[in-house]
Amino acid sequence: MTEGFLEAYLMGLTTQQERAEVEQLLGQDTELQQQLEELETDMEQFFMRHAVPPPPGLKNAVLHQLGGSEIQPWAPETQERRRPPEPEPTGPHYVHVDVDETHIRVHKYWRPAFIAVFVLSKIFLILGLYYYFKASSLEKEMLRMQAAPVQQMAPAQPAPGQ
Repeated sequence: MTEGFLEAYLMGLTTQQERAEVEQLLGQDTELQQQLEELETDMEQFFMRHAVPPPPGLKNAVLHQLGGSEIQPWAPETQERRRPPEPEPTGPHYVHVDVDETHIRVHKYWRPAFIAVFVLSKIFLILGLYYYFKASSLEKEMLRMQAAPVQQMAPAQPAPGQ
């Protein structure tokens, strides 16, 4: 077996054959059993530290989809340490969840970036419009000046009799 097989076993990413091999090795090697327990504890602590709370109302939506049956909490002392192998899934099985939220949630560090991009886009829009209209008025002024006849001013001559 290769490195990472215990992690794959714990996450359920092994095939039935690999799962049987791991369980056979676990039955023979107590040190491997101890490593598995430590790894399971470490993974559980990692996932608990980085857990993201579900949206409010998700539990009610799932219970509604399941027909109102009560979900029983997992109790480690009442269940076996290693569960029997689960059958390979034949197709995608999804639980449809309707979410009533109308706002997009983003990480708190992205908010200033979004605000800065929004403000800068407005500033560039205003500057672009200003320079567009300024260039347009200058072009009109140049066309007007080109269309006006050039008046040659002759030197002023004194009127006769003066």
